[in-house]
Amino acid sequence: MSDNSRPLRVAIVGAGPAGIYAADALMKSDTAKDRGVSIDLYERMPAPFGLIRYGVAPDHPRIKGIITALHKVLDKPQVRLLGNIDYGTDITLDELRDHYDAMIFSTGATDDRALDIPGIDLDGSYGAAQFVAWYDGHPDFPRTWPLDQEKVAVIGVGNVALDVARVLAKTGDELLPTEIPANVYEGLKANKAIEVHVFGRRGPAQAKFTPLELKELDHSPNIEVVVSPEDIEYDEGSAVARRGSKITDQVATIIENYAIRDPKQGAIHKLFLHFFENPVEILGEDGKVVGLRTERTQLDGTGNVKPTGKMTDWDLGAVYRAVGYLSDNLPQIPFDTQAGVIPNEAGRVFDEGAQLTGIYTTGWVKRGPVGLIGHTKGDANETVDCILEDMTNDALLNPANPSEDAVIKLLESKSIPFTTWDGWYRLDEHERALGAAEGRERVKVVEREDMLAASEPDKVSRPTA
Repeated sequence: MSDNSRPLRVAIVGAGPAGIYAADALMKSDTAKDRGVSIDLYERMPAPFGLIRYGVAPDHPRIKGIITALHKVLDKPQVRLLGNIDYGTDITLDELRDHYDAMIFSTGATDDRALDIPGIDLDGSYGAAQFVAWYDGHPDFPRTWPLDQEKVAVIGVGNVALDVARVLAKTGDELLPTEIPANVYEGLKANKAIEVHVFGRRGPAQAKFTPLELKELDHSPNIEVVVSPEDIEYDEGSAVARRGSKITDQVATIIENYAIRDPKQGAIHKLFLHFFENPVEILGEDGKVVGLRTERTQLDGTGNVKPTGKMTDWDLGAVYRAVGYLSDNLPQIPFDTQAGVIPNEAGRVFDEGAQLTGIYTTGWVKRGPVGLIGHTKGDANETVDCILEDMTNDALLNPANPSEDAVIKLLESKSIPFTTWDGWYRLDEHERALGAAEGRERVKVVEREDMLAASEPDKVSRPTA
């Protein structure tokens, strides 16, 4: 029997938007008013916010504004941030079971989905997620990136593909006012790309862009967006899609306008949007990318496409695949490798048909990496409803050490330099000070050691000069 005389203790693994939304839903529940809740947010990185910090392009301050709302959640006394803690290494599933009534896994998706075409492993073939991690200053990725090709390709017709294409097409000086660290600025400043080609196998009505992202391509004076009039094609299925979705219609209209307008004066870079071109092979010589082969497709009446057999070889020196993110397979947690998610029903985690007591999931690792950031709110609410129902039915865990102090003592006994919410405020102040010195809002700190030194100076020892 669980002890209802104390607050409900919940661990959330992953302090990105999905995990923070789950914490917010728990604190807003009737249980928070009656029994009380006590939430610990575990994060592998020294800083919180997940995808917002390490997956959103630096020239998207509007989206980064979501952090303001997330801040309000983490400011609440019922929630603690425990950062720089790697689940499975620094803390195990059994240890979580020993300290919490329930745990929610919200670790998101950080890797690239595979694209099974010949040449995908050539030098110069990259996953978009890796490039995003580089330009977002993720400490676990290389500090340099090869940007030595004049013509590059991006495979995919989602917003990540647009982010990658836009960053490749912009100049380093255009991105300098953002929070990019010095190594990223130097890399982008040396970027030789003057043509960026985005490829999609279907048509404008099937593209997964959002209208705002699509329009933003044209905001740079250095980028001319080019669409071939031959790619403006619709069938009955496409017409139905446009009538049924305002967003789909807006996207198609923006693409049409790109196709019919006059050339943009003064633009030094071209960004091509190619539709009805299905990538079938990355071409190589001496182990390096030299081109991309696509097969022309055509609509089949339903909004889907069929091959035509017409091949085109494009002269390109690098290829980025942006065909979707893939979630991590977590230790001791079941994982569906085909779907790339934790097997679950409405957030309750199942292993071979059996529910795992006290274990839940939310966000992209729950339903796959689709939808916008705000969509994870609905996921969080659904998962929290399951936790509260299981609590009512006395179907949660019965932890041996549920006190808030117990888990802190455990972490300290392992000498883990974990970060806190107060530590985030110190890191935030430090990054803003770095930015102020350059006339910028912020300069992101990249090195994990430097992040720890700024956020938790009492927990790390730095060598003296």
